[in-house]
Amino acid sequence: MSSRLLPGTRALRTFEAAGRHLNFTRAAEELGLTPAAVSYQIKEMEEQLDITLFTRTSRSMRLTPAGAVVFEAASEALESLRHAVGRARRMTRESGPLRLTLGARFATNWLLPRLARLRESVPSLELSFDTTDEVRDFDLDEVDVAIRFGTGRYANTRSDHLFETSVVPVCSPTLLEADPDLKTPGDLLRHTLCYVDCRVGGKAWPNWPMWMAAAGIDDFDGSRCVGFSDVSHVVQAVLDGGAVGLAEPAMIAGELSQGRLVRLFDVSLEVAPDYAYYLVYPESSAQDPRIQAFREWLFEEAGHMAPYSSFGPIQTKGLCATSQR
Repeated sequence: MSSRLLPGTRALRTFEAAGRHLNFTRAAEELGLTPAAVSYQIKEMEEQLDITLFTRTSRSMRLTPAGAVVFEAASEALESLRHAVGRARRMTRESGPLRLTLGARFATNWLLPRLARLRESVPSLELSFDTTDEVRDFDLDEVDVAIRFGTGRYANTRSDHLFETSVVPVCSPTLLEADPDLKTPGDLLRHTLCYVDCRVGGKAWPNWPMWMAAAGIDDFDGSRCVGFSDVSHVVQAVLDGGAVGLAEPAMIAGELSQGRLVRLFDVSLEVAPDYAYYLVYPESSAQDPRIQAFREWLFEEAGHMAPYSSFGPIQTKGLCATSQR
């Protein structure tokens, strides 16, 4: 068959959507077309190829064996084209702002307080932000570099280890003033305890039952603890003076250094084995001078972070123990 008789990209996109949904109406909604337009394009493609792509009944639709072969090829071709276009666009962006994707927690609590130092250190580097906890595709989502919390193992990318993290109990100075007898982990039982209620890598983010067990308190009842979906809510509850929260020291460095939060005890919990914060970028972008400059600055900042046991002017009270794994 002559290549000029092959369907165009628009027809392939319509066919791929119809084959994925096995429903012209849902395919039309995705593509911004009418069901009649989808049906017309599929019929035109069938006539052009002289192949029946779908079998239809009053209640269902499915790909024919020949249609399934074409669908697989069309899906692979469109995916390959999307990735190629993404790489091409990334090549044209090398003189513009570096597009960074990262989670809101890291952006607000770690990166933004340091942006002034970044501008001073690398004045030529401009950043634009895609703030999301979703894992972006470098080719499809038009991003250049990512900061991710995970194992650092992502296909076709380089991952540079920035730092590991843990959680520790913190409270406000106001709470300590109101309860000067808060001297042992057991004394926390008379306070409201809050934490981040989520899972990472299939495992629970450190919570109060886990911390109490590490502190030597058995049979702790965590049913009265307050779980939040985001650490910002935990921090706010603690700053308001009425709660003790579990938080990452690296994400609350400002509050700790300013004395707005106080760390309690020397028991910390690692978030998850083999998990850390990573700078992630495509293999093909390793020589991008913007990424190299941002990478060097991040390493310098991460290297200046103090150990969690002496992070800023942390006050520790009572129990001393090593970090728990």
